[in-house]
Amino acid sequence: MQSGFNVISVGGSIIIPQTGFDSQFLKQFRDLIIKQVKSGKKFILVIGGGATARQYQAAAKNVGIIDREELDYIGIAATVLNANFVKRLFGDLAYAEVVTNPTKKVKTSKPIIIAAGWKPGCSTDTDAVLMAKTYDAKAMYNLSNIDYVYTSDPKTNPTAEKIMTISWRDFRKIIGDEWNPGANLPFDPIAAKTAEKLKLTVGFVRGDNLVEVEQALSFGQFNGTTIR
Repeated sequence: MQSGFNVISVGGSIIIPQTGFDSQFLKQFRDLIIKQVKSGKKFILVIGGGATARQYQAAAKNVGIIDREELDYIGIAATVLNANFVKRLFGDLAYAEVVTNPTKKVKTSKPIIIAAGWKPGCSTDTDAVLMAKTYDAKAMYNLSNIDYVYTSDPKTNPTAEKIMTISWRDFRKIIGDEWNPGANLPFDPIAAKTAEKLKLTVGFVRGDNLVEVEQALSFGQFNGTTIR
């Protein structure tokens, strides 16, 4: 990763998994980022909605709310909630506000910026990609609850194969081009299309494996998938 801000898309499933908050993990994640800050690094953490968003979106569908834009707004609200929680984990090290417009650079001396969802039609993966563009980053990390990107969904296809390195063009053939609110994909198709245009490199790291996360942030080496 380059100098300046390191952009990380943090999946909501890392912050609040289906089983609920893991306080021990959150403390360890906070401590890892603070350790990196003390070594001179700066971070933009773009926080996803995860289970919080999906639960509210499912409830909305159950009461007849089916408009995609409305469902996206519900998901965005969940990302803002999660991001406000994460911002407070870092206290005075974090910029005072949760950033929701990834196209506008904020002026701050703080080493950590916390961001959330912006507009309907995409996920926080797209917001992270736009953050990378705004802050002139050539690479970013995506932290989620998967270790690799696979050729297909390994939960439904036992023959799915791990992918070490792949082009954006080939990756987009796997995930398709359409965004659906609450979709559980390794990376938002809109984000993938934008990243390809920007020639951005994205490293996929299993976010709940903090040893891997530290290896990635410290040395740029990790067990996971790289898309470029």
